[in-house]
Amino acid sequence: MKCYAYLDIETTGLSRQFADLTVIGIALVKGQVCCIEQLVGQDISPEKLLPLLEGVDEIYTYNGSRFDLPFIKAKLGLDLKSQFKHTDLMYHCWQKDLKGGLKAVENSLGIHRRLKGVDGRIAVWLWWEYVNNHNERALRTLLEYNGEDVLNLQLLRKKLGIR
Repeated sequence: MKCYAYLDIETTGLSRQFADLTVIGIALVKGQVCCIEQLVGQDISPEKLLPLLEGVDEIYTYNGSRFDLPFIKAKLGLDLKSQFKHTDLMYHCWQKDLKGGLKAVENSLGIHRRLKGVDGRIAVWLWWEYVNNHNERALRTLLEYNGEDVLNLQLLRKKLGIR
């Protein structure tokens, strides 16, 4: 039975040189079983990430070729593209004239989110609210946002008809 990973990261900014990883979220799907794993802050390391991906046949991302995987490579020294088959769903969306970020594509396809109005900019604010003010609620919201991202990648793949 195939095992798929839907991966998304949260960061403190867009620059791989100056920003840091804050969350790596993975939805692992094997058959009908799906579980979400998230590495946060100081827990983000190659030693913790690679075991989560053990047995994965393919990784799916949205804009992961240009953002998520290069960021992980820059910060952790892990070249996931060389270790795993990878499909960037953004390019499949472009082939169907679905442009924009993940949230815009989700809206176009009727994929809903429980968290409304949270985006990458707010994700950065949530991280700093957690770090600077020890706001556990901000961290829970950030993790929920990331969790919705990885779960919705699976829905996006299905809507695109990718096997």
